[in-house]
Amino acid sequence: QVQLVESGGGLVQAGDSLRLSCTYSTRLSTPMYTMAWFRQAPGTDREFVAAVLMSGGSTNYADSVRGRFTISRDITKYTMYLQMNALKSEDQAVYYCAADESYHTVIAGAPHYWGQGTQVTVSS
Repeated sequence: QVQLVESGGGLVQAGDSLRLSCTYSTRLSTPMYTMAWFRQAPGTDREFVAAVLMSGGSTNYADSVRGRFTISRDITKYTMYLQMNALKSEDQAVYYCAADESYHTVIAGAPHYWGQGTQVTVSS
């Protein structure tokens, strides 16, 4: 079982930067999962943002954020990050931390573990 706790959301101006954090807990000494960020704007479906393999660090990004967002993880701190730069109004959404043992399940949009979500509001 994995518990995910997100933080870092808030109100920012368009063009600003923001870093989201997701701290995870597990009974394993070192978790080896695929972790990811998803987002959901009001009235829309949840969409994939970025993913990172906890072992190895390989990453994958949605086209809409590639080049602006950076996903990373610090195994020693049990924390995953999403550095968001050059934020746009279309980035406004609730951002969810997610994890799963299967990379393919995460990419397919169906990870088994989810955080509570953190609101990112972008004003212009």
